[in-house]
Amino acid sequence: MSTRRLPDGYTITPAAPEDVADLVFADLAASKLFSGTGYLPEEALSDHVPVEALEAAMAPGHLTAVRCKGDAVGFALTSVRGNSLYLDQISVDPAHGRKGLGAALMDHVFRDAGRRGLKSVTLSTFRDLAWNGPFYRTQGFRELPRRQFEEWMLQIEASQAANGLDVSKRCFMVRRTGWL
Repeated sequence: MSTRRLPDGYTITPAAPEDVADLVFADLAASKLFSGTGYLPEEALSDHVPVEALEAAMAPGHLTAVRCKGDAVGFALTSVRGNSLYLDQISVDPAHGRKGLGAALMDHVFRDAGRRGLKSVTLSTFRDLAWNGPFYRTQGFRELPRRQFEEWMLQIEASQAANGLDVSKRCFMVRRTGWL
């Protein structure tokens, strides 16, 4: 698996408690990309991953930051679900977008899944938005047919629907990371 070269001044490291405010800022900034798309309710544009979730993900190594000259400008938040590393959220501040940072974070997630002995990375995303489904396809993901959903996927989907997302526009995607 190739490791993408980051632009000068950027690094990827485990997130630290002092990064939380920057990570919230990056998540809120990334949410603004959805403005006017109709894919998210307007109130969701001012929502972000809860601080408690970010903090709780640090100790088990499930929160990775991408940094510009030391400051956190994006992140990947993961969790283990079944035999898969689930990508709960990836956000990059659009002011730092179009530089390959999201793809570099994905490479890190793939390597992390392998280190954890997990056979795949999964995610749930909007099927047709350019920076969602089409982006993940370029990263080697394929859409998972509904008949292959695991119980935890159905629970995530139900939660998304309860929070106002049109799940008919969403899909689960998977990329294998190993043979086991």
